[in-house]
Amino acid sequence: MNIRTLLGFAALLLALVLTTGCGKKEDAKVATQVAARVNSDEITVHQLNYVLARNPNVTPETADQAKREILDKLIDQQLARQKAIENKLDRTPNVMQAIEAAKSEILARAYLDQLAATLPKPATWETEKYYKEHPELFAQRRLFDIEEIAFVAKADIVAGLREQLSKVRSMQEIADWLQSQGVKFLANRGVRTAEQIPLEILPKLQAMKVGQNQLFEAGSERFQVIRVVATKAEPVDEATATPRIQQFLFNRRLGEVMAKEIKQIKEQAKIEYAGEFAGGAAAAEGKVKAEAEANGKAFAEEKAKAGGEAQAR
Repeated sequence: MNIRTLLGFAALLLALVLTTGCGKKEDAKVATQVAARVNSDEITVHQLNYVLARNPNVTPETADQAKREILDKLIDQQLARQKAIENKLDRTPNVMQAIEAAKSEILARAYLDQLAATLPKPATWETEKYYKEHPELFAQRRLFDIEEIAFVAKADIVAGLREQLSKVRSMQEIADWLQSQGVKFLANRGVRTAEQIPLEILPKLQAMKVGQNQLFEAGSERFQVIRVVATKAEPVDEATATPRIQQFLFNRRLGEVMAKEIKQIKEQAKIEYAGEFAGGAAAAEGKVKAEAEANGKAFAEEKAKAGGEAQAR
């Protein structure tokens, strides 16, 4: 059993443990709290509702069926848990390590959730300002049918490509030239909405004419050539955009606050690098800080995605 599988299994077990304890509660428990008994353990209505609340696809019409399906899964999970304990799997080093890792992740996320709960929602003037400052996302929003070639190359190749762009007309000619220079690339075509395009590229793409090619830098010697095949206007009015803007602004602020909070915690903590990491403590510390900031940003983006999916539904 690999560590990824163990972590997933441990997370399931831990979630069950956190909501049931050892499954042997006092006799004072009210009967209506019990949804099912699995040998000597109980599955409560609170557990069932906890899982149900985290299923965004459940509607009032499907709630009863969903509860039964969730209960069946909790029963299967409890049976597997009991067998794992019976076989003393909870005492094996890998499982113990996986449970601790899952516990750490749950507690860290709980702290970040608590931090998120303290943040105020964006003010009305902030959403109005963002709407006006980004017409390419809203009032002048478009769908873009584009062809793109992405590649990694050194400065001399890029300089040569810039010259070629003034001469060639088709993406095939660009692909042929890159191939002649020994550059590996990935070609693609598709329809992109304005919000699917990076903000640093979108205004430039908005200004391009149909049939025009342009070279964009993506960082770390990564580049892409984009050709606009066609565009279609699909504006979004302010009333429709407001909830999306509020969610975006909130999550952007959340990412900034989390990164700052993690940085402060690290500065106040006593962290000592040992063994093979002792020599590169400064570099390791920089890496950990970068990862902490990235985790905060990823967490904020995850919430934004969840909020967007909820709105779509």
